[in-house]
Amino acid sequence: MRTGRHPGPSDPPPVGPPSRRPTPSNSRPFHRADRTRGPREAPTHQGECAVGIEIQIPDIGDFKDIPIIEIHVKEGDTIGPDDPLVSLESDKATMDVPSPSAGVVEKILVKLGDKVSEGSPLLVFKGEGAKGDTAAAEKAADAPAGADGAALLTQQEPAPKSSPAQGAAPSPAPAAPAGNIPDFSQVHASPGVRRLARELGIDLTAIKGTGEKGRVTKEDVKGHLTRSAAPAPGASGTAAFAGSGMGIPEIPAVDFSKFGPTETRPLSRIKKISGAHLHRSWLNVPLVTHQDESDITETDAYRKELDNQGKELKDKGYRVTLLAFLIKAAVSALRKHPEFNASLNPEKDALILKQYYNIGVAVDTPDGLVVPVIKDADRKGIIEISRDLGAISAKARDGKLSAADMQGATFSISSLGGIGGTSFTPLVNAPEVAILGVARSKMSPVWNGTEFKPRLIVPLSLSYDHRVIDGALAARFARHLAHVLEDVRRLVV
Repeated sequence: MRTGRHPGPSDPPPVGPPSRRPTPSNSRPFHRADRTRGPREAPTHQGECAVGIEIQIPDIGDFKDIPIIEIHVKEGDTIGPDDPLVSLESDKATMDVPSPSAGVVEKILVKLGDKVSEGSPLLVFKGEGAKGDTAAAEKAADAPAGADGAALLTQQEPAPKSSPAQGAAPSPAPAAPAGNIPDFSQVHASPGVRRLARELGIDLTAIKGTGEKGRVTKEDVKGHLTRSAAPAPGASGTAAFAGSGMGIPEIPAVDFSKFGPTETRPLSRIKKISGAHLHRSWLNVPLVTHQDESDITETDAYRKELDNQGKELKDKGYRVTLLAFLIKAAVSALRKHPEFNASLNPEKDALILKQYYNIGVAVDTPDGLVVPVIKDADRKGIIEISRDLGAISAKARDGKLSAADMQGATFSISSLGGIGGTSFTPLVNAPEVAILGVARSKMSPVWNGTEFKPRLIVPLSLSYDHRVIDGALAARFARHLAHVLEDVRRLVV
């Protein structure tokens, strides 16, 4: 961020006593072109000592016309360096714009709901506690412009556009009037916590923070949600349902120790994290599951040949499972039906079609289910995918998966073939719109026109988001996938 113009040789002499501030050795004239970003001097009346500094929206990347969802300060407030001034919310992130230096807020130039871009005026403040010392602003002038110089505090998560817990009560769109946006500006909480409160429809001002310096944490929000959802003693089921604010009644607490010995075992960290995500997906996605099956007799014979070759390599060996063929078949079906390789946009009125094919694979670990991602599956062959599956499964079992290993999937596969079962209903891993479930294959008698022949059949369960995909399209997708899986030669045409 940069400050306003330094006095030039042709400027009139300053009014009042001379400034005692030493001239920085690295100061330089402020050119007119530099006024496009950062703080600048606001006009002052003759006789004033303090210099009003106009703070502008810094470089925020490719985002434009981002709504202001919170204003953290008011006129007259004393602020310190890096104190958050406002919060912006795009469709990809929530970010705080911090103060470049200490000072006192003189005038706020925006209001809730306003849309801003890089260079938009934000507020005017008097630097360094309104004592007339603009050294902090001079220091800001020499700082590099851009996202790094602005030190934006960003929560890299999709910004919520609807309340998953309330279904029919969507949260306001970015262009909504300011009065429709919850004002949590006076609450001591992070952007992520404020976003969670808006997502769940909770009044953050009613929650007492237990974090450092009274900060409201996610645990405080979740605890408040549990308490508000629990039915009051003696309340009827209907009253509890209506008063919970969630539209879903909580299961009444039961003291199981009255009936026999019990043991409380905490959930693993993975299950705590995935549980909230699964619950959100279940509430938001109108899910339908389509069942089909594929004759993989020839494919499995070829798989065994490749698997034997991989095992003979000893230290550099690999295993070839049916999952590698399922991934390639899924890519073929995704190419033919791109609606499955997509996500709904935040406003739920358009599809974002993805031009890459990253397949998430559910992996069972001692601590719970994780979904690492095979990146660019369309560019890899069966052997390379098999090697990737072996490596990423080992990392999952050892608890060494990174966040990057589990991000960016466009479609997921959950296979229970190594355990058993005939079919199941996998949950869509939102914001994806479909997931393939695979159960154990079995030998079945199949009529070939003259006689019954034993054939190896694998059951397929395709769950999908009915807002995006209808039943006929799901049936075509599943049939194409099964058709390709029956003859691997079809993968190359």
